[in-house]
This record gives sequence, C-alpha cells and structure tokens, in this order.
Amino acid sequence: MYRRSFLQGSITLVLLQSLLGCTNNSQEKLSVQLLKGSIPAQVVNKFRRALQQKAQLNFAPAEQLQDLYQELQTWHNQSKTNSPKKWNFPLPLGSSAKDAVADLVTLGDYWLKAAIEQKLIQPLEVEQLKQWSNLPQRWQELVTRNEQGYPDAQGRVWAAPYSWGSTVIVYDRDKFRELGWEPTDWSDLWRSELRDRISVLNQPREVIGLVLKKLGQSYNTQNLDSIPNLEEELSTLNQQVKLYSSTRYLEPLIIGDTWLAVGWSNDVLSVLGRYPQLAAVIPRSGTALWADVWVKPAGVTGEDLAYQWIDFCWLPNIAEQISLLAKTNSPISTKIEYSNLQAELRNLLRNNNEIFAKSEFLLPLPPGVTAKYESLFNKIKG
Repeated sequence: MYRRSFLQGSITLVLLQSLLGCTNNSQEKLSVQLLKGSIPAQVVNKFRRALQQKAQLNFAPAEQLQDLYQELQTWHNQSKTNSPKKWNFPLPLGSSAKDAVADLVTLGDYWLKAAIEQKLIQPLEVEQLKQWSNLPQRWQELVTRNEQGYPDAQGRVWAAPYSWGSTVIVYDRDKFRELGWEPTDWSDLWRSELRDRISVLNQPREVIGLVLKKLGQSYNTQNLDSIPNLEEELSTLNQQVKLYSSTRYLEPLIIGDTWLAVGWSNDVLSVLGRYPQLAAVIPRSGTALWADVWVKPAGVTGEDLAYQWIDFCWLPNIAEQISLLAKTNSPISTKIEYSNLQAELRNLLRNNNEIFAKSEFLLPLPPGVTAKYESLFNKIKG
C-alpha cells in the first residue's frame, strides 16, 4: 500500500540525533526508524527530557511505509549471512543508518501479516507496557495475532498502534455548490453528475471494499460470489472513474480535472489547508481504517527504552500532541478541543463513534480470496 506518498505536512522529522551530555558508551541507546511526518520533533524532545537517565536517541525518517517494510526484509536477509550491525552512536548528522538495525520501526497494519509470517519482527512483551490497559480493546485485537499473522485472541501482541486514519471522500466544494448537493456517503459516487469526474485509489481491497460497504457488506468479505450485483455495481462505478492511482489521485482534483477523490485521510489532511476549495467527509455508512504501529525487528535485544517510548506515545497528553501536530488520529482517548483546529480539518480528526463502529480494518485474507479481489478488480478496469 502506497499510503503516505503524496504531500507531507509541514511538521516532519529529519534525521534527529539527541545526545545528552558527553558521549558515553555506557549510556542507554534508542534507535527508531519511522514514517516521515508521523511523530513531531517536539514529542521526541519531550521524551528526551522526561528520561530519568541520560540516553542517546536517534530517530530516522522514511518516505513511505513500504520503505520501512523493505528495511525489515533487508535486516532479516543480513542476519542469515552475518550479524546485522547495530547503530554505533553517535552518527554524523545526515549520515545513513540504512544498514543498521533499529530498535523500533514504524509499520502499517497492512504489512503486519507478511512481517510476522516472514519472521521479520518479534512479539512485544506486554507486561513491560505499562499503558497497554489504556489501549481500547479494538486496538488490542488488531495487533494480537497468531504465527501466520492472522488476528487471533489466543495469539501474541506483535505491534503497538500509535496513530490511525481512514479512507475518505474529498471533493471540490465549488463544483458541488453548482450541483446543489454535497457527498456524504459511498452511494453518492454513483450519481450521474459524477460520470468521469472521480479519482480513486488503485487498490482492489479499497475499491471493491467501498462497493461492498454501499451494499451493506463487510470490507473483509471472503465469498465475493455470494454478493448479488457486486460486479454490476463495480462496472457502473468504473464508468464514473477518470483515474485509478494510489499516489496521484489528488492532483486531478486540485487542478479541476476531477470533482471528487477517494483517498487516505493523511494525504487529504496535508492538502486541505492549502486548497480552500477542497472539503472532506468520512462516509457515514463506515469506511476502511488503517493504523501506524511500532514493531520490534527480529533479533533485537535491549528493550527498556523501546518500551518506555511506546508507553510515552500512549500517554493522553502526548497522544493529543501527536494528533494535533501530525494531523492524525490517536488510538488513545484524548480531550482535544476541536474548536482549536482549522475548520476544514475537523471532519476528519473529530472522532465520530457511530461511524467508527461501522468502519473496519482491512484484515488479511487467505491467498485465494486475495487473488479473487485482484482478478475482479482488473477485470472491471479492463
């Protein structure tokens, strides 16, 4: 999934090296590779100041989640031939830590199954997470999986969610003012006025999923053949679509080539403030959810600072700061004053419990079912 590959917000984290006092090999060390823009630098500085002992912190950003997943694969392959290198602090600012194994890595929940199955990551020790009980059950269930990577109440905890978002509708409010209505749900994508005026994600699970949601079904439906009119509905939607893209779906909307787009909330939030003609809404019948999570690469030892960092991200006041500065949602309950947010951002950052309850994570499906989604998607697109 190519989420987080369009325009980034103004708060991004460049390679950050925080050394407290003189360099000392006996100091604790924490190395983190994370998604660019997902953690504000202010939060890292607060964590550094909150530590009881001096420590060496190094946070390095990556442009896309896929880059981080591939990094995990690289480290795993290295471990088969030789011992992968740990970061030897301090690193010169701007130098590459690409071959060195980090203590924690950002991963999207979409990648969890493959990372577990390929033994790229190791389970977390829940007893070392003091804030675990504050994490709502739905989030605990998302990261509790068996050795094959499927959700399993009897499985182990493989990740720690720290932010989330959803698939949303973003539209040109000027065009819709002329039409005399505004989109509120998936069914609006089929209206005749929008023929050849829509851009959507080039993702079978997302596109087929929104059609399933329109039909009152689940994003995670396994037997597509059992859904009446599914192919017909997909074919009609295809006539409405001008562009399928997971990286450039907002560009035609910004220049007026399309009037509506279906995309990921983090991409959309990054452009709403810059383009006042755009507005966004979460479909009221429910949508797809995604989460950014912390994972521990396989073979990494030395856990104290890593678990302290995860717990720190789950503190309500810190979760609130991450949400506001990184323009994202938190799995931890916060008391955000949404009136302090730009009006155009509120629809996406204010949690609507009713819609959230109707929404779903894209859970891993058996290989045969995944192939069916891809086959149907390619057939419809022609």
